[in-house]
Amino acid sequence: MHPIHIHMDTPSGIKDSIPAWIKFSEKYVFKHPQPKRPQSLRIYESHIGMSSTEPVINTYANFRDEVLPRIKKLGYNAVQMMAIQEHSYYASFGYHVTNFFAPSSRFGTPEDLKSLIDRAHELGLLVLMDIVHSHASNNVLDGLNMFDGTDSHYFHSGSRGYHWMWDSRLFDYGSWEVLRYLLSNARWWLEEYKFDGFRFDGVTSMMYTHHGLQVAFTGNYEEYFGFATDVDAVIYLMLVNDMIHGLYPEAVAIGEDVSGMPTFGLPTQDGGVGFDYRLHMAVADKWIELLQLRDEDWKMGDIIHTLTNRRWAEKCVAYAESHDQALVGDKTIAFWLMDKDMYDFMALDRPSTPRIDRGIALHKMIRLITMGLGGEGYLNFMGNEFGHPEWIDFPRGDQHLPSGEIVPGNNNSYDKCRRRFDLGDANYLRYRGLQEFDQAMQHLEENYGFMTSEHQYISRKSEGDRIIVFERGDLVFVFNFHWSSSYFDYQVGCLKPGKYKIVLDSDDPLFGGFNRIDHNSEHFTFEGWYDNRPRSFKVYAPSRAAVVYALVKDEPEPVLHALVEDELDPADK
Repeated sequence: MHPIHIHMDTPSGIKDSIPAWIKFSEKYVFKHPQPKRPQSLRIYESHIGMSSTEPVINTYANFRDEVLPRIKKLGYNAVQMMAIQEHSYYASFGYHVTNFFAPSSRFGTPEDLKSLIDRAHELGLLVLMDIVHSHASNNVLDGLNMFDGTDSHYFHSGSRGYHWMWDSRLFDYGSWEVLRYLLSNARWWLEEYKFDGFRFDGVTSMMYTHHGLQVAFTGNYEEYFGFATDVDAVIYLMLVNDMIHGLYPEAVAIGEDVSGMPTFGLPTQDGGVGFDYRLHMAVADKWIELLQLRDEDWKMGDIIHTLTNRRWAEKCVAYAESHDQALVGDKTIAFWLMDKDMYDFMALDRPSTPRIDRGIALHKMIRLITMGLGGEGYLNFMGNEFGHPEWIDFPRGDQHLPSGEIVPGNNNSYDKCRRRFDLGDANYLRYRGLQEFDQAMQHLEENYGFMTSEHQYISRKSEGDRIIVFERGDLVFVFNFHWSSSYFDYQVGCLKPGKYKIVLDSDDPLFGGFNRIDHNSEHFTFEGWYDNRPRSFKVYAPSRAAVVYALVKDEPEPVLHALVEDELDPADK
């Protein structure tokens, strides 16, 4: 198949370009229906190219056959795919789009992508696309820039049409043709490829002329509804969400917004921007901030405030870390916690270190409390479920700056642009325990649906004990962030009476814990107000551990068994 170019005589001279839109000739027939949208969204954020354990660019076909079953087994119900729209620079993570209607040819053919999505649907997984409508590549030959020989065909002219930090072009959302182009683009991916929805990238940049750069949002309404608000862009977001939900009521729309724009997550018919979820971006920033402090300086109230600080009736997707924290130059939570010890002390046949013990314990607690309190959805970037030891460094050569300075590359190496899933699967490594915990956490949410329960109550945030206790749905979560103190017969408030059982214990040896809790012990409630709850029960709360208790429902009274046995006893006849 030969690529098609267009040759145009424009006001600024002859121009060769790739078409802005062109249809592929073959037709893939989908075999499996799209799944219904789940109550709770548990998203596995993925990049096709770097999803192999080998240092190569992976393919749609390999991802379909090798990674999708892993995502299903882990207990996630949605896969979010980055870098699908064609982009010329691999290391841009797909965020400098050159062709908005073309799936990236690096990973295979359009048919391969459709086959991947079809297989995901067979497994009951939603497939969300990371869509970039916030800006476009600066490239002239293979992008939209200077398409008709002017700088204003799709974009604002002059400085308003240029993003100085991203080195990219900015759409003119007040133009009818731009609106038609972008709206048809969103519809195209839903109809042609059967995506189940989108994660819209860079929405804060769209909604404000300052793009959210060097601005600290305090919650003052003048920050949201002032002269810096790009009204055309906000209207575009309302239009695209209205179209998505009008055509596909089951489709999911998630917006990447750091500003906290009011009504962002309310339906357009109620005057909202129309997103189903906002990414709760402040949570990841808070964890990075805390991980640079000593344990003694962590504040329980500070953690609670960040996790619960979101607009009423607007749903959030929470995450402890995404792809952003995994890039070279930043650090993953695992690396903040364990640093170079990860290279020498993750084998089970070697002694651990205090740093490794602390890291494994806190890694589990951070993920669980983020899922427990942070939102109505949860996101994890691939590999972070087992504390991936390496950062992401895309293959790149030396960069020659205009100043003459040379920024060294990595000799175009793919070694750090892959995911070492083999580490999480290895029985002899401590990564396995972190992965097993993530799987248990996802399945707990699947069974109890606590993320979307309307019942949420935080009964204790003790700075002295370093204890956080909260209820979500029928579950009671007990976190002990203290580095050395464990508590016997620790009283925990609750709402409902009865017997509680342990349904998740981060200290379980399966998860690399120290096995300090007896899972056979019974926890019966007793009446009387405690921590502003009508009843309570007592637990053992070991240091740096999180335990989840569930109310045992419909358990017959032991006396009933005795009566039945008596009736069947021949001696009574």
